[in-house]
Amino acid sequence: MPQSASVSTFRDTNSARDLLVSLFRRNETVLLLCLVVLIAYFSFASGSFFTVRNITNVLGQASLAMIAGIGVGVLIIAGEIDVSIGSLAGAVAIPLVVIMNHGGSLELGIAGALALALLVGAINGYLAAYLGINSLIVTLGSMFVIRGGIYLYTGQKAIPDKQGLESFYQIGNGRLFGTVPYPALVALALLIGFMYLMRHRPFGRKIYAVGGNPEVARLAGFNVKRIKFLCFIISALLAGIAGILLSSRLGSAVHVAGLGFEFQVVAAVVLGGVSLAGGVGSLFGVALGVLILSFLSNGLGMLNLATEWQLVTTGAIIIAAVGFDEMKRRRQ
Repeated sequence: MPQSASVSTFRDTNSARDLLVSLFRRNETVLLLCLVVLIAYFSFASGSFFTVRNITNVLGQASLAMIAGIGVGVLIIAGEIDVSIGSLAGAVAIPLVVIMNHGGSLELGIAGALALALLVGAINGYLAAYLGINSLIVTLGSMFVIRGGIYLYTGQKAIPDKQGLESFYQIGNGRLFGTVPYPALVALALLIGFMYLMRHRPFGRKIYAVGGNPEVARLAGFNVKRIKFLCFIISALLAGIAGILLSSRLGSAVHVAGLGFEFQVVAAVVLGGVSLAGGVGSLFGVALGVLILSFLSNGLGMLNLATEWQLVTTGAIIIAAVGFDEMKRRRQ
């Protein structure tokens, strides 16, 4: 074999190896592989796991966390956090159902629900971004205030949908061609839209810059406070959309709706590779994190593993993910 051919072959081999190494250094590649392995394992372990019915059910359930996770992911990338989304998801059902019961209009009910989400996002954003109060403290306070308000208004009783609107039922329970849940389609559309925003639009690049180093972003001419404020709005509105879909699935405004939802979402976002330090992560990773936790919970349930052990397993995975993120940051 000529020397030039040997050199060319050697270079091709090195290039292929470098490509594989770079791929497996990407967080999304590892997460995707974990998801495939997880699905394969449970498919062999349980005969009823890998069925169209079960897979679509999991996608429908995961879509709510994915929608809210997109908003929380954007906010954490910007260097802030929102733990009030669970309470907010439960709260938006109240104006939605009450307005529908009085006026019979789903559109006005949705407008009322999103208006409440917008108000909460604006308050959280103003307190954290403009007044400089720690976002964890602000949204933790909001979480308790909103949940308390739900209990006071409802008397800790569900408010049923008295109109029985078919359109209200369909948005959370309907399926395209009788197979794909509508919430999953909503989640997919939002995911694609926000992935494009974060990677290919100036506003998305500003969010990464602000989360990575706010002072450098300010010196570069970015309005750091305004960008963070808008990210709080995004997080709240997406939590509101998740809450609307949740209330449709429940068929009423339930006072315990969304309880603990914030921890599920934040866990999926962190597992998806979004750094709590800000400025690092992708929404595709967030989606994979949501799917991994959803399929894990579903698979463990099918294997009849006790709920407490499911919680222990999920918690251990989250701690491992955070630890892995911290190790990566220290090496950089």
